[in-house]
Amino acid sequence: MSTEAKFSNWSYIESRPVETDLFARARERSHALGVPAVSPAVARLLTVLCTTNKASTVVEVGTGAGVSGLALLEGMTSNGVLTTIDTDADHIRAAKEGFAEAGYRSNRTRTIIGRAEAVLPRLADQGYDVVFLDAQVADLPRYIEQSTRLVRPGGLVLVNDALDQDRVPRPQDRSETAVSAREAERLLNDDDRFLTTLLGVGTGLLVAVRRH
Repeated sequence: MSTEAKFSNWSYIESRPVETDLFARARERSHALGVPAVSPAVARLLTVLCTTNKASTVVEVGTGAGVSGLALLEGMTSNGVLTTIDTDADHIRAAKEGFAEAGYRSNRTRTIIGRAEAVLPRLADQGYDVVFLDAQVADLPRYIEQSTRLVRPGGLVLVNDALDQDRVPRPQDRSETAVSAREAERLLNDDDRFLTTLLGVGTGLLVAVRRH
């Protein structure tokens, strides 16, 4: 398949989700803060995966302005709780605004301002249905190690930007982030407890399910 055809397919897939005004406003907050948000296709896939998994406990590393959080909550059970972690108080504030605007009760979200490497070790072993990593690519390998501990059998570890802005497929690219993204994928692929696949939505979504 030609590069042009591949781009055409990707563009078509990304154009398919029809997002609500809630998502549009969350994306506007993301733009105003200068923080990247997951693509529409990734957002929709997060909702689908949480719905399929009947997720009630979800951890998100990298709150941003709440676009991905809204997608996760949309697919979670009606009493599910999203724990979302970010180092930036402005990001958390923007996300909370979006969650409240969407009508989610305050007890449906647990927002934590802090570094994930300090927060994740305090969370319960096999206590979560989904862990979504939307963090700095260079930090992914050490977050993977915590994520595999956190998810229950049947649970999912999801990694956004797994292709590191298309650097990963280029073997000659040995930049720090490309190396880290490859290492994150290797850690999950080499873990016999998990079944892993890499999807081409957005800038790559790595999906790993913990075997029963």
